[in-house]
Amino acid sequence: MLTVSGAVRVLVDPRTERVGDVVLEDGSPDASVLDASGCVVTAGLVNAHHHLLQTAFRTLPGTRGVPMADWLPTMAGAYARVGHDPELYGLAASVGAAEGLLSGVTTIADHHLNWPADAPPADTVALASATAGAVRALGGRLVFVRGSARDDPQRAAASADAIVSALLAPDAVGGTDPDGRLQVAVGPAGVHSDGEATFRALGEVAARHGLRRRTQANEQVDTAIALERYDRRPVDLLEEWGWLAPDVTLAHLCDVTDDEIARLAAAGVSATHAPGCDVPMGWGIAPVARLLDAGIPVGLGTSGGGSNDAGHLLADARLAMQVSALVGPPLSARQLLGAATEGSATGLGRPELGHLGAGTAGDLCVWDVSGVADAGVDDPMAGLLWASPGRRPRHVVVGGRVVVRDGQLVGADERELAARLRERLTRTPAV
Repeated sequence: MLTVSGAVRVLVDPRTERVGDVVLEDGSPDASVLDASGCVVTAGLVNAHHHLLQTAFRTLPGTRGVPMADWLPTMAGAYARVGHDPELYGLAASVGAAEGLLSGVTTIADHHLNWPADAPPADTVALASATAGAVRALGGRLVFVRGSARDDPQRAAASADAIVSALLAPDAVGGTDPDGRLQVAVGPAGVHSDGEATFRALGEVAARHGLRRRTQANEQVDTAIALERYDRRPVDLLEEWGWLAPDVTLAHLCDVTDDEIARLAAAGVSATHAPGCDVPMGWGIAPVARLLDAGIPVGLGTSGGGSNDAGHLLADARLAMQVSALVGPPLSARQLLGAATEGSATGLGRPELGHLGAGTAGDLCVWDVSGVADAGVDDPMAGLLWASPGRRPRHVVVGGRVVVRDGQLVGADERELAARLRERLTRTPAV
């Protein structure tokens, strides 16, 4: 049993708060106490859209403020120079997951789109396993999304089948291991990249294994390419290709009409907002208030280091709050905290995540609000975003296990992780 004692406030879910201690019961006979004096407690944050490999490719020349048509080949060239191997994938995932845990992210959905050309399924399994193993070694939860970007449809489907068999336990349900630490999903990059055959092939894999489906839709380039190539908008194509359904989550959605929003809501689709990618790149702003008003669950994601440079979801929640008035009614801090927790978890099909209380997974963050950054703050929950969005949590707990204590990783040295990734990047391509 783990007791978190002395918190100022506990955000149980986006609508409910209370004052008092938090007790996590995991059946263990060992009792321990975390000091939360001067702190507020939230559920663990859920990063619903990341590209962990891009953690190794931040602030590259030619990747800032450029059209996506220029950004994509620049990033592809960087991947090719460094090479694709389990060591790189594992190190990038370690650094990305560590960065997430140190900013309160307990679950990461990694939409992995980059694979070696013509790689056999066994090679892709090795890369996926390295990614999953790195995150699990630090104590975080991972949703590994076997994505594709111009891959051969049948090759992508065979790889996805192999990854499911290799990564998940035989008794996994809904693509999620019994301990909830690892989930597998599928998702093409978007209609700008993949055609109907890929969407249908990966959709068949999802149906075969009970997986969630995810893709990116309606960023400006996505819409432009769809109109040029098919004379249709992305939502039209996704509907035609069987990808508007309750098991589907669409990331970005910067360029959507009221009619499209109504169709997405009617189909039961969920959404993921990624302002830390889309806003600085000039790729648009998702109309989150309109999506929520239509009844569409909205989560929050950072996207990857190639466009965002950071995996700090709380900072992106603040950005989402600040830019919301540019595309609709302003959103509150609690609404964005809700998106970063329960909203993201809903899109992953994980009702046990993103909030606290009986029957939940026991993921939480303890945030110190006693310093000068929070002095004078009337509402400490709102202050998490308004006052100091770059803060580190004092403690982070995943499934009742402490993974960050007093602002430091429990299972690894963050400087060592960073040094190992830097050293690997000096070897291009890998030896």
